[in-house]
Amino acid sequence: MPFRSYMEIALEEARAAADRGEVPVGAVLVSPAGRVVARDGNRTRELSDPTAHAEIMCLRAACRALGSERLVGHDLYVTLEPCPMCAAAISAARIARLYYGAADPKSGGVAVGAKVFSHPQCHHVPEVYDGIAAAPAEALLKGFFARRRDG
Repeated sequence: MPFRSYMEIALEEARAAADRGEVPVGAVLVSPAGRVVARDGNRTRELSDPTAHAEIMCLRAACRALGSERLVGHDLYVTLEPCPMCAAAISAARIARLYYGAADPKSGGVAVGAKVFSHPQCHHVPEVYDGIAAAPAEALLKGFFARRRDG
């Protein structure tokens, strides 16, 4: 099956998060057959929950829908490099492939910072592909924070 990116759906979720006043990060989980299983954006403010990142919301919904704590063979698309908490959850869920857009030099947990997948105690390491639709993801984030500084 040829590669098909689902990052546009993740970007839609990031835009919806921004419209709710959340940091614009979106995620989408895709089955091995290419079906969208779950999609969501950040909801930390809405739910008063520091763990309600887009990735966590997406993983929770998918696990509920599939009746399993493991998402073997599934792909996760995220607009921003996952933080250490989300990277650990991605590992625990046994995600096959992680695709992310913008790098997060401040709070990332994949390529910078904790580098969760490189840690010897990491039980499962997904294939990681970065820079997918990075420019629009970065533009959403920069615009969001610029408006907050100016407003």
